[in-house]
Amino acid sequence: MFDRQDCSSVEVLPGSSLLDHRWQQNQCCFFTCLLELKKFGVKLDFEEENTDCEEMAPCDRQNAAMVDVWRVRLSRMKEHDLHDLLLDLSFTSLMDTGDCPGEPKDADGNGEGSDDSLLPGLQDDIAMQCLAWASRSDYGALASLNTRFYDLLQSGYLYRLRRQLGIVERWVYMACSLVEWEAFDPKRQRWMRLPRMPSDDCFNLSDKESLAVGTELLVFGKELFEFAIWRYSLLTNSWSRGAGMASPRCLFGSSSNGEIAIVAGGCDRDGVLKSAELYNSELGTWETLPEMHSPRKLCSGFFMDGKFYVIGGMSSNLTSDSLTCGEEYNLQQRTWRRIPNMFPPGNRAAHAPPLVAVANNELYAVEYSQNEVKKYNKATNSWHTLGTLPLRAVSANGWGLAFKACGNELIVIGGQRGQEGESIVLNSCQPTANGRPPDWEVLAVKQHSGAFVYNCAVMGC
Repeated sequence: MFDRQDCSSVEVLPGSSLLDHRWQQNQCCFFTCLLELKKFGVKLDFEEENTDCEEMAPCDRQNAAMVDVWRVRLSRMKEHDLHDLLLDLSFTSLMDTGDCPGEPKDADGNGEGSDDSLLPGLQDDIAMQCLAWASRSDYGALASLNTRFYDLLQSGYLYRLRRQLGIVERWVYMACSLVEWEAFDPKRQRWMRLPRMPSDDCFNLSDKESLAVGTELLVFGKELFEFAIWRYSLLTNSWSRGAGMASPRCLFGSSSNGEIAIVAGGCDRDGVLKSAELYNSELGTWETLPEMHSPRKLCSGFFMDGKFYVIGGMSSNLTSDSLTCGEEYNLQQRTWRRIPNMFPPGNRAAHAPPLVAVANNELYAVEYSQNEVKKYNKATNSWHTLGTLPLRAVSANGWGLAFKACGNELIVIGGQRGQEGESIVLNSCQPTANGRPPDWEVLAVKQHSGAFVYNCAVMGC
């Protein structure tokens, strides 16, 4: 659940074969630094046995030696975590500096000043890439080191850089009570409780939708007189009121892709909507999109093949019949395309919206009445059953159960009751291309957390 773009090139770098596979992600800090130096045309002294160090420029020798130091230090992360390493770096320099561009200098420019760079011995642009490759699970410890690290994390720059580099770590956010949210880090197997949302009782007791986009978690609900959005920021670990939509609504379909999200359909006081809006988390703004062909509420949305889709739901408050057609939105052309018979009838007025997830760019759905997982065939516009869910969750018509994609894996989150009381169980599987039945594994168990998942979202950044 820690994804990155093609990094196969790092496997052939000097010394990489000696690394334990479990620590490959942490070693990426070193590899990123090394690749950056190579890009600058620096000849590293450990790349060739016959390198004549006397022929290297002083700055090149310094950079080569600095990379050697980083390789040694990062290899020790088997015994010392990133926090210990960064704590050490915050008090001491990696090495004495020579007369090279960017070295620390005193007021007279004599090269004897203190090194105020992010990582002593590294230029900041290289240090930024090293930190971008580190696990975001360590960013809290990083922010506690000093003001400069704290300001860097709050600026959001590292997360934007991670997005450019194709680095994604996914955490699961869920509300198993009316007022409290928790986050689960699958990589570290760690639960974290979010600050309490400062919403009023009316909002807490209302039906809510949730959406993770960029570094934000948006929770949509209704206060006494109007719809409201509460926004949790990963950067500040705090809640604030989010910007309102042009057409506030509830019971809509939604999904996110990087820093943008789309909501479509839903209903307001006047009835069922066919309008759609796009949210940009970097700007904190909503943009009105062209309308869908049909109004719908209690629907679900997802991104697939670079396009946004809406399926399921009902077109009117006066009927209990569900829509079988889907709609596809092309972001480049800004047009909607109707897809007949994309989703089988099933959800009624009292039923939850379709439980769908996209993994490996393939669409999956849960048929909660039959306790089955199905896969969509794009070529034939049809569904076929893969297998059963790992447990029969304590849910009513699909409510209380979460089905999400977490990278290339599918996760099912539901409650169960046992002798020790109620608990929330996270099960995961990695679907195969040949359509084999899913091989579910228990990812985590949260004891004494109730048996109902009110809201759930996966944030990847």
